[in-house]
Amino acid sequence: MKTKNKLLLLMIFFICAFSNAQETKSNETNSLKTNSTEIRYYYFPNIQAYFDLNEKVYLFKDQGEWIEAEELPKNYGGYSLYNKVKVSITDYDGDEPYLMLELHKKMYPYNSKGRFPNQTASTD
Repeated sequence: MKTKNKLLLLMIFFICAFSNAQETKSNETNSLKTNSTEIRYYYFPNIQAYFDLNEKVYLFKDQGEWIEAEELPKNYGGYSLYNKVKVSITDYDGDEPYLMLELHKKMYPYNSKGRFPNQTASTD
């Protein structure tokens, strides 16, 4: 009978150890997935402007200065999140995406047909 108790305790130990290891691995995978797919900005190549999804504002240049506004000025020709080409920026989540404008202009140059080989920016 002692052997059965030892065997039972050993099985319970392995089951507990395995279920705990499985839970830790699952949590690590979920956090990695969330961080790698999170998008804070859209970049509009044709007007060289950004939209901040967290703050719900556009970032654009006006007379040489970067401006934040809930809407683009009328001279931007009716651009919005829904009706023009945009690129998801996944390589930056700070407060000044325009610091990467030169890189984004090279990666996603103006294209009148709105076609880009990859709709997500990444500088890995």
